[in-house]
Amino acid sequence: MTVGTSGTLGAWELRSEPASPHGDPAGPGAGFRTGFGAELGIDPDDLPDGLVVADEGGRVICFNAAAQRITAVPAADALGLGLDRALPLEDLEGRRWWQLTDPYGGLAIRNGQPERNLLLPGGREVLVSARYLRTHPTGPIRRVVVSLRDTEARRRTERSHAELIATVAHELRSPLTSVKGFTATLLAKWERFTDDQKKLMLSTVDADANRVTRLIAELLDISRIDSGRLEVRRQPVDMGAAVGRHIQAYVAAGQPADRFLLRIEQPLPALWADPDKIDQVLSNLLENAVRHGEGTVTIDVTAALSPREGDADQNTATSVTVSDEGPGIPEESMNRVFTRFWRGSKRGGTGLGLYIVKGIVEAHGGFITVGRAPGGGAEFRFTLPVSTPAYLQ
Repeated sequence: MTVGTSGTLGAWELRSEPASPHGDPAGPGAGFRTGFGAELGIDPDDLPDGLVVADEGGRVICFNAAAQRITAVPAADALGLGLDRALPLEDLEGRRWWQLTDPYGGLAIRNGQPERNLLLPGGREVLVSARYLRTHPTGPIRRVVVSLRDTEARRRTERSHAELIATVAHELRSPLTSVKGFTATLLAKWERFTDDQKKLMLSTVDADANRVTRLIAELLDISRIDSGRLEVRRQPVDMGAAVGRHIQAYVAAGQPADRFLLRIEQPLPALWADPDKIDQVLSNLLENAVRHGEGTVTIDVTAALSPREGDADQNTATSVTVSDEGPGIPEESMNRVFTRFWRGSKRGGTGLGLYIVKGIVEAHGGFITVGRAPGGGAEFRFTLPVSTPAYLQ
């Protein structure tokens, strides 16, 4: 078959192609190769989605490689068959799809079918959409063009969303149960408890409420990262001082001061970043090092090359490396560290922290890597371009 322009169709027209001089059929992509493909270099087999084309009599005249892969039907078997036999599709209620839609009959004003889930023989789901090409708006159909798309990517997205819902439900249940139990007990038996007991229960309620607040903040961050709406409000940031504040907080909470080693290379370039989000990044990385690592937690703050193309200055970025002396991250897990729900060797938490860290760093125009520290533990390194706030650019 050949594809060319047609004044009557007002669109690309597919025409039958004779057999080759050797007697072999021209093949499912011959039309595109000799017509449309000759001009634009497009072959049906190059398309990422399945393409099936039927002529005015309903016979299949094109069945590309993606259609073969999705349906598991060889093109040689499909070509020449009726569309309903080459693609015996059913809806989710078991009804034959081509009998329901009747593309060659019915209303002449129809121009196709919107994408929907249908079933191939054996129950495999596939996304199908169709376009009806006519000689004129209400004329007879010349071609039916069907697009097939595998649902595996959509299934993975749906599974990810289901995992997120399940994780959130699990993480919310525990603190909310605690809050409900303590508040109900205090309301019912307030007079029976001493001040110290009341203070302990209220402190627990406060801690659990903070846990719920953090989880909700994580969900909002994930939503903004996934939709590309994470806002960065740039201000001058002293990275060394920011790291120092986090270390002081850990020491105040009972960690030995000699467990932390902060090394700052001077001079550092002036960094413009979102201080709240940088604190969030540092908090996650230091918490991972303290909770999952062992020995000394070393934080190196240095000048670095900009991660952005076109910045030729040697000192146009700030790099922060957080490493520990623990067992480290297994090599086979390295490529999953920044994905949703990844957790280290010790269970606990939502497994969303490092996914959010990566999103924040990339929203700043930087990048983050994970590897093995010289002492054998985990090493996280993120680099941020110095940047400037929008009103100074």
